[in-house]
Amino acid sequence: MRRSLLAAAYFGLWALVSATLSFANGVFESVRGDVKAAVGTAAPVSVARNQRFVPGTTILTGPGAQTVMRFDDGHAVVLNENTEFRVNQYSFDKDKPQSDNIAIQLFKGAMRSVSGLIGARNQQAFALVAPQATIGIRGTDFMIALVNPAYVSVLQGTISATNAAGTATFGAGATGTIASSAVLGAAIPASALPASVASTFGNLSSVAIGAAGAGGAAGAGAASGAAAGGITAGMVAAGVAVVGVAVAASTSNDNNQTTTTVTTK
Repeated sequence: MRRSLLAAAYFGLWALVSATLSFANGVFESVRGDVKAAVGTAAPVSVARNQRFVPGTTILTGPGAQTVMRFDDGHAVVLNENTEFRVNQYSFDKDKPQSDNIAIQLFKGAMRSVSGLIGARNQQAFALVAPQATIGIRGTDFMIALVNPAYVSVLQGTISATNAAGTATFGAGATGTIASSAVLGAAIPASALPASVASTFGNLSSVAIGAAGAGGAAGAGAASGAAAGGITAGMVAAGVAVVGVAVAASTSNDNNQTTTTVTTK
């Protein structure tokens, strides 16, 4: 009786997780140090390489930690240590450009963003919200660090920083600062960057980012790996609540033996 109850709970959970995985939109391509993720209001849990994530996921990195996140269109995000970041919305269908949407948010710390297919074909579909401005892109590889003010550095393409003061545009090779949500962004020489920010940008720019499009393959591989290997840690990012159900079900069965614009170069 106990074995049949455990089997029913396992396969019931697998059906729920499989449905959740179909909505997963990216994978943690690499993880170093203390990296945690929380879906919705769930408690943060540690993540691992090849684990999937979904919209509504908040990621937190600890001291010395770093992670590379790859979205299904190939868009890559590198999170530096001591960073809090959230995937607010994400939608991608390679056959439906009109459905493209990447809405992400940086609360603290630093990150690098490298455009994938969505950035190449539908630039208006991307928005990175930071306390000082909303960042838009045009085929871009850029970095941003929040140390109040915010600092940006553009490696490729162009970014726009829009807030209550207007829109500042920064081209490839530009470095800029955005003092607050009420002050227009301004170009500065790279030599004017605080030492800590210069070091952070150096670390982020040194991360090797594979070709756009690799994310889809990585994501498919993670999903198929889960299907082949059964319930894995990758399911935590796909649905923390579902994993919680599994633990509860297992515990219940064990106990019943007797019964989540300035432009520059």
